[in-house]
Amino acid sequence: MISRTAEYALRAVVHLAACVTSDGSNASQTLEQIAAGTQVPSGYLSKVLQQLAKAQIVNSQRGLGGGFRLARKPDEITVYDVVQPVDPIGRIPSCPLKLEAHAKGLCPLHASLDAAAANIEAAFRSTTIAQLSSPTEPLCHDFIAATL
Repeated sequence: MISRTAEYALRAVVHLAACVTSDGSNASQTLEQIAAGTQVPSGYLSKVLQQLAKAQIVNSQRGLGGGFRLARKPDEITVYDVVQPVDPIGRIPSCPLKLEAHAKGLCPLHASLDAAAANIEAAFRSTTIAQLSSPTEPLCHDFIAATL
C-alpha cells in the first residue's frame, strides 16, 4: 500500500518523536542511532532523511552533538506530511489515457482509484506522528533489547 521509502520515512520520524521528552526538548539522534532503532539500512536512511530535511520535517546538524531531530512537535506533523515528500500519493485529476470521451470526468475505473487515493490521503492527513509514537515503547524495542 505504501512504498518502502515511505515506510522508512515514517519509521524514522516515529523514532525521532519517541525521543521528544515530556518537557518538549528534542535530543538529536545520529544516523546510526536512527538506523539501529528503525532497522533501516543507514545508506538508504541517509537519503530518506535528506528528503525529510528538505521538506522541513526534520532538522539536521553536523558536527559534535549533531544529528537529526524533528523540526516541529510530533502532534503538528501528520503521516501525510512525512509520506508526501518521499513518495507522493498519486491522485488522478484527469483521464490518464487522455481519451476525449473522458474529458468531462473520470471513467468508473479511474474515479474509483482516485476515490481510494483520496481516502488514504484523508486518513494520512488526520493521523499525527504523536498518535503513532510512544517514548515508553520504542518502535523496534525487541530489536534494540536483543542488540544490547
